Amino acid sequence: MPRCIVLLLAAAALLAPAAPAGAAPQRLWATINVCDTIAHPDSIGIRASMPGSGARHEQMFMRFRVQFFRGADGHWHTISKGADTGFVPVGSAAYQARQAGRLFTFAPPAGGSYELRGKVNFEWRRGRRVVAHAARLTTAGHRSAVGSDPAGYSAATCVIA
Repeated sequence: MPRCIVLLLAAAALLAPAAPAGAAPQRLWATINVCDTIAHPDSIGIRASMPGSGARHEQMFMRFRVQFFRGADGHWHTISKGADTGFVPVGSAAYQARQAGRLFTFAPPAGGSYELRGKVNFEWRRGRRVVAHAARLTTAGHRSAVGSDPAGYSAATCVIA
């Protein structure tokens, strides 16, 4: 293998998010599964899945946050109040995968709308020590175990009007 390809592969490995060895990428995701519905007005539901490492002495944690798009600067910004769960335990890393989710409700915008998305941070811990971590922004096309409104709903962003 030419040296430049080996260096590129090594650099790519360093830039990839740290997740447990053998973690299946299709089991690590975040999605919006509720977006301003009749049953959940002015709300966004974020659901995520993370693979277990197989180590029964490790615990898995997720942190759910909501971001909004500000058209004036063209960037996404994290909402500072009422839109961050902190890290919540989701179970033993002995499981093949675990899902969890959170619902956030916001005051309706006066005469406008909010474009929102979620960001989920994942941690695998052994005691107090973080042994692996990753983060995902919400994307579409995922299957939530429970909680979608309507059933099967999965989106990358949510507009609350």
